[in-house]
Amino acid sequence: TWMKDTYTSIYGDTDINCEGCVTGKFLRHGGIQGRNESTGLGVFYGIREMLNNDEFVKKAKLTKGIEGKTFIVQGFGAVGSWASKFLEEKGGKVVGVVEWDSAIYKKDGFKVDELIAWKDQNKTFKTYKNADKIELTNPQKFLEFECDVLIPAAVERSIHKFNA
Repeated sequence: TWMKDTYTSIYGDTDINCEGCVTGKFLRHGGIQGRNESTGLGVFYGIREMLNNDEFVKKAKLTKGIEGKTFIVQGFGAVGSWASKFLEEKGGKVVGVVEWDSAIYKKDGFKVDELIAWKDQNKTFKTYKNADKIELTNPQKFLEFECDVLIPAAVERSIHKFNA
């Protein structure tokens, strides 16, 4: 909020850009409701549009829409977990989650709310029991598992020429 305060001290609090000059603010400092899920929602919208694009689905040999599609999510923080939640609500199946210290896979798909609750409580999937496969040594190899859409929602440079 110090950036917003600095802007306000220079331009005054009647400037139209005063509240909007900085993103990610807490509600009490002029932030907006929905900030936590907004980036994941944006990822969901991008995937939704991609899977409804005739040219893309033809090239990818997929049917249109999210329903029934399988997803592997790399990074299950704010972006990955919210994107997963929105995809599941529209009939998508999250079959894999890849984190820096572990990866889990379930052919029939996970219940996203259970994954979110587990991650909130345990901070990791290392001890998660409701998976067909779990990987602790080389979690990144799960990025190569079969799915309809891979969602890179982790740190930059996670996808590179050796695993793309």
